[in-house]
Amino acid sequence: MRLNSPQINIISKACMKASRSLIRDFGEIENLQVSSKGPGDFVTSADKRTEKIIIDELQKAHPEYGIISEETGYINKSNTKNRWIIDPIDGTMNFLNSIPQFAISIGYEEEGEIKCGVIFNPIMNEMFCAEKGNGAYLNNSRIRVSNKKNIKESLIVTGGPRGESKIKDKIFSEYINVSKNVSNVRKFGSAALDLAYVACGRFDGYWQRELSYWDIAAGVIILKEAGGFVEFFEDDNSNPLKRNILATNSNIHEELKELLK
Repeated sequence: MRLNSPQINIISKACMKASRSLIRDFGEIENLQVSSKGPGDFVTSADKRTEKIIIDELQKAHPEYGIISEETGYINKSNTKNRWIIDPIDGTMNFLNSIPQFAISIGYEEEGEIKCGVIFNPIMNEMFCAEKGNGAYLNNSRIRVSNKKNIKESLIVTGGPRGESKIKDKIFSEYINVSKNVSNVRKFGSAALDLAYVACGRFDGYWQRELSYWDIAAGVIILKEAGGFVEFFEDDNSNPLKRNILATNSNIHEELKELLK
């Protein structure tokens, strides 16, 4: 990995350490699929165990920094100047079903702006990282968004509605409209990796409603540094940790945005 700032080094070290136990946990999932208890409780424990390893590593370096994490919530909440944003397993349902499409996602926020981030898929051994002003990388190679300009030829990814969503009809309506006007739409099950895949040109655009901040914090800086464009739309001001996101290679951004109206 060519980026070598203190924050990137701290994050990547935390990801690598947490990934060792996560890989072992993933190896146990297949055995649990056929057990009477099922893997649900095991996955919850894996999520919390991964998060604890990450938090311990980050706090060794900066015990005073704030943390926002999916399982634990806020740590050092009063520190809003320097914060880590953590999703220990983004793509939990994939993990639960032995699908190797999930990632550890960690972003570093300073004065309300994401400055750097890492998304690591430990099964595929793919580490996406970026730092403001220094580009985006997949392992040791610089990445860029696609140069696709025609929305009709574009491959788009989305996440669809969550099970408890109250706006499923609206989301399905958007899906239908987009799918009629692009080459194809995929649903892979990890918001962090969806953003990373747009950043390296595997997809041309991505949108999703009702995401949590930790789902996308690292992905936002990675995509921007890869030359993409990110926009949050119809924000819910009563819940600052929720986001509706539209992210593209920038060339098709306005056309995709129009399809969501």
